[in-house]
Amino acid sequence: MSDWEDEYDEEGVAIQRPALKSAQTEWKPPCDGRQRQSLFFGVRNAFRFGVPREDRDGSGAEGCQYKSRRGGRDVRSFSQSDGRRSFGSQRLDSSPPVKVTVENASVGRVIGRGGAKIRELEESTGARIKINKGSYEGEVIIFGSPAAQQKAKQMIEDLVSDGNSQFCSELQAAKVAPVCVSIDWNTIRENKAKYDELKWRDLPPMKKMFYTEAEGVSMLTAEEVSEWRKENNNIFVDDLKEEGEKRPIPNPCRTFLEAFEVYPDIMENIERVGFVKPTPIQSQAWPVLLSGEDLIAIAQTGTGKTLAYLLPGFIHMDGQPVPRAERGGPGMLVLTPTRELALQIETECSKYRYKSYTSVCIYGGGDRRGQINLVKDGVDIVIATPGRLNDLQMNELINLRSITYLVLDEADRMLDMGFEPQIMKILLDIRPDRQTVMTSATWPTGVRRLSRSYLKNPMMVYVGTLDLAAVNTVQQTVLIVHEEEKKSYLFDFIRNMLPHDKVLIFVGKKIVADDLSSDMCLQGLAVQSLHGDREQCDREEALKDFKASRVRILVATDLASRGLDVHDITHVFNYDFPRNIEEYVHRVGRTGRAGRLGAAVTLVTREDWRMAPELILILERAGQDIPDELVLMAERYEKHKREKEMSDPRGGRGGRGRRDGGGRGRGGRDRGQNWAF
Repeated sequence: MSDWEDEYDEEGVAIQRPALKSAQTEWKPPCDGRQRQSLFFGVRNAFRFGVPREDRDGSGAEGCQYKSRRGGRDVRSFSQSDGRRSFGSQRLDSSPPVKVTVENASVGRVIGRGGAKIRELEESTGARIKINKGSYEGEVIIFGSPAAQQKAKQMIEDLVSDGNSQFCSELQAAKVAPVCVSIDWNTIRENKAKYDELKWRDLPPMKKMFYTEAEGVSMLTAEEVSEWRKENNNIFVDDLKEEGEKRPIPNPCRTFLEAFEVYPDIMENIERVGFVKPTPIQSQAWPVLLSGEDLIAIAQTGTGKTLAYLLPGFIHMDGQPVPRAERGGPGMLVLTPTRELALQIETECSKYRYKSYTSVCIYGGGDRRGQINLVKDGVDIVIATPGRLNDLQMNELINLRSITYLVLDEADRMLDMGFEPQIMKILLDIRPDRQTVMTSATWPTGVRRLSRSYLKNPMMVYVGTLDLAAVNTVQQTVLIVHEEEKKSYLFDFIRNMLPHDKVLIFVGKKIVADDLSSDMCLQGLAVQSLHGDREQCDREEALKDFKASRVRILVATDLASRGLDVHDITHVFNYDFPRNIEEYVHRVGRTGRAGRLGAAVTLVTREDWRMAPELILILERAGQDIPDELVLMAERYEKHKREKEMSDPRGGRGGRGRRDGGGRGRGGRDRGQNWAF
């Protein structure tokens, strides 16, 4: 056994340490205490990291040496003067080290099991070997006399070449030829259309046109249509076809009968549910979708967008030329951002029970195996969150080629939550000639980009204005407070609630939701909380209790700002201001739904001052009172923003500040500002 043992770290790099033998060690020549301590740590590090570098021992003591007395001979010594090492009387690094490059796949052959091969090489050649493993190749460094280095180098090269020969022999025996794969991405991009044609060449036929215009609709004049759209929340319809002549825009269906007269099963469902007349977005969306066009539907929350795409989807699936039993998968896919919204859409599907169509809700946090089994048993409609559906897609557990009707619901929220990569992967496996519907409450840049990429010549229907505007059926109150006063304001509000009031309290963090709900429980209040860290069963129970009015207080994060369809919410309380003005609009839209009146109370602190100018615009559009303190806050923020831009045109410290110049720094405060409320 050699006097030095090699250990190997998890990367396969040799770590040379002295062998554990009963050897007595001492320090010679004598050094003072400080030199001795420094020398000890320097030598220890030299042992740990292999080849010593100049001044690695760090002792600063000329000629101090580490000696091991084993049989009366020096095993190893380090000299401060030249920073090199010697083994016994022979100086192994008397010549420069020799380096051999080895592929990472072959490094294991040089090391051997437990370092056996590298020890064998050292003992048979008299050289010392160190291996540094890189990202793609390993570097073998050989120390010793020229003869020992050359012998070790030859043995290592033979060992590696023998391994490659053996690998090629194994491939030949298996009749597998080694292939060097080189991907020409430019050619792939140039031939994308050709590859797409090959991928989708065997698609079954599909039908999109199912609209028969009622006589009362066709008789409407252009002036009557314009007047009706203006009276119904300023409905605006546009043809986004980029090339060629613009298409005629269908007239709105003012009643359910005008839209579905030729579909008695749909009319029967509508009458059973008890709807009186369609909402503005439904009136204009139904003729567009039944005509087979792609659609972008933009409307405020609570305006009936779900039913606007569901009923045409039922008719679309029922009218396909391929029988249900031969499709091999679902016909409709609804992608939605949250579990709660997915479950809510599934409830709507079940409510109408059209043609015995079955639906499944696929979402993260649910029973994955159960969801897979339902898909395998055969379903017609899949309502899914992008993450879980992408999981099933990548594992080939669901067939997306059969889908002919696609809905991207709450597209702006899905982009906000970072689901665009999953959406892109999902759409790669859905036939390109599908009919696509995109719904959104806002029209930001990301949604526009998504619509251009995945919708073909869509029509756009939006109700109201593309500018943000909170629901005008909600009385909005803004209170300027200090951070430490927020909890007392909230509890004052709760004490003044009437017996039939129902409030949704929005907070910015999950921990705040738990903290507030715990405080309310301690005061004997019936309360539930809803946020992403709660188990799915607890989230469903909380929502069920709130909808059934078993509890009239729900504390939630922005998880509940989209798609939460509880019609009798009387108040929204914004305990923390949302991260952007779009979320404020969505929060406020949770009340004042289905023609009811609602109220929203929002607490604003000095940390929220950058949102003041945008909040004022929202309040002005909705005809709400604007507190003088909010106006003052907005003026101070705008002044601060201008001053900051003048002092640093790049925006912020060192050009890395917020674009708006007034961002909330660490801790959410803009330090150095004097505030007076």
